[in-house]
Amino acid sequence: MAVREWLGKISYTLLQGNLDQEVTEVIYDSRKAAENTVFVCMKGAKADSHDFIPSVIAAGCRVLVVEHPVEVPEDVTVIQVENGRSALAHISAARFGYPAEKMVTIGVTGTKGKTTTTHMIKAILEACGKKVGMIGTTGVVIGKETWPTVNTTPESWALQEAFDRMVKAGCQYAVMEVSSQGLKMHRVDGITFDYALFTNLSPDHIGPNEHESFEEYLYWKSQIFTLAKVGILNRDDSHYEEIKRYASCPVYEFSLETPCDFFASNIRCVADGSFVGVEFDIKGNYEADVKVGVPGRFNVYNALGAFAVASFLELPKSQVEQALKTLRVNGRMELVYSSPEFSVIVDYAHNAVSMESLLKTLREYHPKRLVCVFGCGGNRAKDRRGGGGGGRYAMGEMGGKMADLCILTADNSRFEKTEDIIADIKSALIPTGGAYLEIPDRREAITYAITHAQKGDMIAVIGKGHEDYQEENGVRRPFLDRAVIEEVIGICRS
Repeated sequence: MAVREWLGKISYTLLQGNLDQEVTEVIYDSRKAAENTVFVCMKGAKADSHDFIPSVIAAGCRVLVVEHPVEVPEDVTVIQVENGRSALAHISAARFGYPAEKMVTIGVTGTKGKTTTTHMIKAILEACGKKVGMIGTTGVVIGKETWPTVNTTPESWALQEAFDRMVKAGCQYAVMEVSSQGLKMHRVDGITFDYALFTNLSPDHIGPNEHESFEEYLYWKSQIFTLAKVGILNRDDSHYEEIKRYASCPVYEFSLETPCDFFASNIRCVADGSFVGVEFDIKGNYEADVKVGVPGRFNVYNALGAFAVASFLELPKSQVEQALKTLRVNGRMELVYSSPEFSVIVDYAHNAVSMESLLKTLREYHPKRLVCVFGCGGNRAKDRRGGGGGGRYAMGEMGGKMADLCILTADNSRFEKTEDIIADIKSALIPTGGAYLEIPDRREAITYAITHAQKGDMIAVIGKGHEDYQEENGVRRPFLDRAVIEEVIGICRS
């Protein structure tokens, strides 16, 4: 393949060489340099890959994409672009034959709710017999195959490779979380989303190597609506108007407060035997009386966004509704067990803000006792607040105030001692007067919560969510909260 065939959708200047140079791969990691590769140079926060040009040439690479002129041998083709990251995205898409254009693409952005909403959309599509690929916090998912990603929105080459694998697997739809960093770092450049959905916005990811300010964070979140054919926005979010003004596509709205395109009313939190979730009515462009098998009023917003997408795709209403009634999202308000006796929920809440939201939500179901099993990650700021969140002291205080019983245990202690982390949590919990137990072994803590459950209890195991490991002293060993809960429940019922 001649390199010119990969440059069709970018602006560039040929500084030297020729565009008929044969190439087989595009790279951005100098360690992967070889003959017939195109090396795309980018300036990063910590490194400038232009500095690695001598080593990639020594490895046999003869095509460079650069952001500024460089001195190299005459037999090296040099192509200058304005932005290396954007060029990488476009070239990667061309290298894989523009796979995103061969599927219906749905992008979901926002501070919270991205993971749950993408899972909802995926569940709806699969219930309607569609083959779906998904990309996000929980990795890349194609059917039963899953592999992890470094970022919520992978680097553009990895993203295009994932799309290519989806197409080859017969996927008709691609659903993905689109992070502000993914937009800022141009990882999704060149993709035209058929549908883009905005959940909500609150301060997050603000600090070194992320966003300089909330205003910048908002700007990059909004940019997905310059890459979309149809926008679907949460009208109730306080930043709705600011997000909307950047949109270059038609915009549709969903709300719990104002009648609009997709409007939810008569919202009820329901805990009835094996079902714990929300019921509500939808009016507007989609009308139904629905049940969603994920607890919490805020999940009505996520479901509304998913219903909106389903309505545009003209999917069978009965199958859409059944998909959300039986929905389970790994590690996100995941109802692992429910009976008239007690219920157990797993959630990724790992800071005070998300913990407060979770516990407030579960209080709406009026449990006899709300039991919270949690720890905190080691080698992290003990009470970080600048980017939103709140660390171990704030979590200790929140647990003491809002749970009837806290069981303090290990999370990912990393290179700290679990006992020291628990001591920090406890120092903020004790002044609240809240009841607590210390059980450092996480398996034992979960076992205790279940075997000592009282009728009407709701047990929340939080902090790790979908994570399938526990990290201690730099070593990761397999550990999945859901699996431990199911094992203990199985033993108790046998």
